[in-house]
Amino acid sequence: MTIGVAEGTRAASVKVARRLLETEGPEALTMRRIAGELGIQAPSLYKHFSDKRGLEAAVIAEGLREFGHAMNKSLASKAEPVRALARAYRTFGLQHPHLYRLMNDRELPRDLLPPGLEDSVALPIVMTFGDRSLARVAWALAHGLVSLELAGRFPADADLNGVWDEAVRVLQVARAG
Repeated sequence: MTIGVAEGTRAASVKVARRLLETEGPEALTMRRIAGELGIQAPSLYKHFSDKRGLEAAVIAEGLREFGHAMNKSLASKAEPVRALARAYRTFGLQHPHLYRLMNDRELPRDLLPPGLEDSVALPIVMTFGDRSLARVAWALAHGLVSLELAGRFPADADLNGVWDEAVRVLQVARAG
């Protein structure tokens, strides 16, 4: 099956936006810049995205899918699911800092995301903890640690692996009830 021109341009736009985001940060995400990278005029992008928010939502959706895949993969053969999830969460955030921030540092554009995507991404965490509230606590703890690490807020001599180990221990105790 071939991809139509519209779908191809939309997919190419997301790919370019993702590359610019990963290499240069969110400041590079302008409709003009992305269009220029594609060799088209900026108004042409508005045929595929209503505005910059729509383009960012498409990048966020792609990031959420990757994140969800990483969470699921971490649980595939791990004896310690909490530790596996924490490691995968941290790794994703540190490997994709600009994408991580785009996905998490402002209100999620739920109205522009594919239906069910957010729930499917959260499922490995919810299943591991067996309770939505505890899963949200785990997510908030991991998010806080990644955000602080990305922002360079820990002292230079902080043992971040030790901090994560302690966070995992606390979550394992909470999970055990």
